[in-house]
Amino acid sequence: MKWVKWISAVGVLAMAGIILYAFIIGNFSAEGNILLAMPWGKVSMVDLYVGFTLFSLWIGFREKYWLSTLIWVFFMMTLGFFTGALYVFVTASTSDGNWGRFFLGKRYADLIKSEGS
Repeated sequence: MKWVKWISAVGVLAMAGIILYAFIIGNFSAEGNILLAMPWGKVSMVDLYVGFTLFSLWIGFREKYWLSTLIWVFFMMTLGFFTGALYVFVTASTSDGNWGRFFLGKRYADLIKSEGS
């Protein structure tokens, strides 16, 4: 589980750095228009949002409360895999090294109960 925390922490730092760089140096509206005018720019955006959506499904599956799901998904859709890396770091840090709890979240307890029946 330590390697998951390390990789996700590096992801958080890398994404935070590049997002900060883009906000300081870049021009979102001008560069976004150029990017979306190109076919591969469109492909990249569809690719990103398909990934964001799939990752958000996992968040929704494992979160206990709909409000926390909504908050995580909102930030996933706006900040991308900065949020994804942060989510993985948080869940890895709070799963006590248990892969079942890491992947299943709230559903892990239900799985344990059903196996004990």
